[in-house]
Amino acid sequence: MKYAIETKNLTKKFENLVAVDNLKIKVKSGEIFGLLGPNGAGKTTTLLMLTTLLKPTSGTATVNGYDILKYPEKVRSSIGMVFQEPSSDDLLTARENLYMHAMMYHVPKELRAERISEALQLADLEDRADDLIKKYSGGMRRRIELVRGILHQPKVLFLDEPTLGLDVQTREHMWEYIERLTEEKKITIVMTTHYMEEADRLCDRLAIIDFGKISALGSPEELKKKIRGEIVKLKVSNPNIQALKKLRFIKNIEQKDSELLLTVSNAEQNLQKILRVVGKVESVSLHTPTLDDVFMHYTGHEIREQEAEGGFSERIMQASSRR
Repeated sequence: MKYAIETKNLTKKFENLVAVDNLKIKVKSGEIFGLLGPNGAGKTTTLLMLTTLLKPTSGTATVNGYDILKYPEKVRSSIGMVFQEPSSDDLLTARENLYMHAMMYHVPKELRAERISEALQLADLEDRADDLIKKYSGGMRRRIELVRGILHQPKVLFLDEPTLGLDVQTREHMWEYIERLTEEKKITIVMTTHYMEEADRLCDRLAIIDFGKISALGSPEELKKKIRGEIVKLKVSNPNIQALKKLRFIKNIEQKDSELLLTVSNAEQNLQKILRVVGKVESVSLHTPTLDDVFMHYTGHEIREQEAEGGFSERIMQASSRR
């Protein structure tokens, strides 16, 4: 099987901080592969190494068959990248931004007008092509940056948090747009996200990454199926954990303050037995496993717990700036 990307013990350290720890992944050609994790988990650092913008401390990777250390120029010429932060020029129009990109990536002169027209059509921005980028909404700007990333027809497109900061409706439109991109252009996409719904909907396969390590890897459905049983969520002031551990149909117990997440076989049939021994229950709910449950199962915490300002990602940037 041909892999678009393969990492080999890819590692990045900033002083005593390990941002990416011996990463080993293989991305198939033509798939949407996701890196799912909180801010500071190592997702963006991984993308920066794969796109040759950051040199690994140890290990390496191949992108489109090119080693990122030996052939960085060939890697860069065969990929596209859409960053978290806006990178288009506010003082240029959408058409001018695309033209500048076409020149930088050596798109042949005779093809530039055609490629730009096609990109504007794909972004549904033909009627706004000659407006300054600073007049665009956040969603419009993300769309133009996405088509700019594929203007030179790369084999792999990297998307770093493609819908970060967008409202729910615009995010939904962006998902539809990314799906259309992969269907029409047949390119491999590697994207980072901390949105569970985004990963579940878009990714053919994903890796759950936490503190620079891969905790689990597979398709969203495969990962959810690995959690055998259903999830019972209980709010209990003083839960009787020892009594719960004696119940064989409970496969896993996660506790956070007064909240319990139980992975239970035949949950509807066994719910009454749980309620009899757990203690005074304030609320109870039952659902099939989601990616939130998968993340909790493999990492022991919810994804939002590390989203606080001043966390792991900030320490990476501080350490990097001192290099």
